[in-house]
Amino acid sequence: MSLLAPTLQKFFTDRLITQRQASPATITAYRDTFRLLLRFIADRKNLAPATLKFTDLDAPTIGAFLIHLETERHNSTRTRNARLAAIHSLFRFAAFEHPEHADLISRVLAIPQKQFDRAIVAFLTKEEIEAILRVPDQDTWIGRRDHALLTVAVQTGLRVAELTGLRREDATLATGPHVRCRGKGRKQRATPLTAGTVLTLREWLKMHDAPPDSPMFPSRHGTPLSTDAVEWLVSKYATAAENQCPSLATRRVTPHVLRHSAAMFLREAGVDISVIALWLGHESIASTQIYMHADLALKQRALDRTTPPKVTPNRYRPPDTLLAYLDSL
Repeated sequence: MSLLAPTLQKFFTDRLITQRQASPATITAYRDTFRLLLRFIADRKNLAPATLKFTDLDAPTIGAFLIHLETERHNSTRTRNARLAAIHSLFRFAAFEHPEHADLISRVLAIPQKQFDRAIVAFLTKEEIEAILRVPDQDTWIGRRDHALLTVAVQTGLRVAELTGLRREDATLATGPHVRCRGKGRKQRATPLTAGTVLTLREWLKMHDAPPDSPMFPSRHGTPLSTDAVEWLVSKYATAAENQCPSLATRRVTPHVLRHSAAMFLREAGVDISVIALWLGHESIASTQIYMHADLALKQRALDRTTPPKVTPNRYRPPDTLLAYLDSL
């Protein structure tokens, strides 16, 4: 019987780190998947994780683990599919290392991704964004930092990991102002900045003096903000802005919602979808089509063009209340 531990270690060191040169985010996601899987199997079979064999990871066990993720950990279908993708990657590697387990491996690889409903993207209106940006107290260090971070997030549409990874030297605020980031898939891109964002960022960087390679938006200890910290502060300011903008009470505001909002502002301004894909750092323009589906103004213009020529366009108007009362008698 082949032990799982040496193969799993080799999978990380040889396949992910050496051959694929996977990003730290990918390695972290795979690590978390196998932590959860090994603990689940160890608890179920009352075995130490280091003693598990490949035969302990058969298809029924992997299937039970996926059910556990959704029913007990309340993970979304997307998360369930991401965990399964990591498991499939390990088993494709194991197929070359342990051909004696070919039957077991093929059964695990046959476990399909789960289909799920794709909702229309959530985004904020300009009034809601402005209400959130007014909340941070700019008389304090934390308030200045958070206001600058939110302004950059809304205008550039950077992912939360891209925001937290920004360094002071990544911002060019002179001619052709922009920020440079290293995005998903190790792709580097530059995103232009508006005059208002340049002013906000310049004031923040002047207030917080630090070396060029230090984080643009640091914690109190000078370290980069964590993803959880950014998600928390975005939620905090959105909740505080509900008094000024009641519509925010029905919204779940996250850093990714701010990214969607930036894309929708570009779409509403008439920017071509291929340019938005470049702006957001999408691998394929297909990923950007979601903003076309969310653009109701675009659909309304299409509807107006397809109105039959002999039919006068009209919209529903409620009947006069007095006449409606008389008709009801």
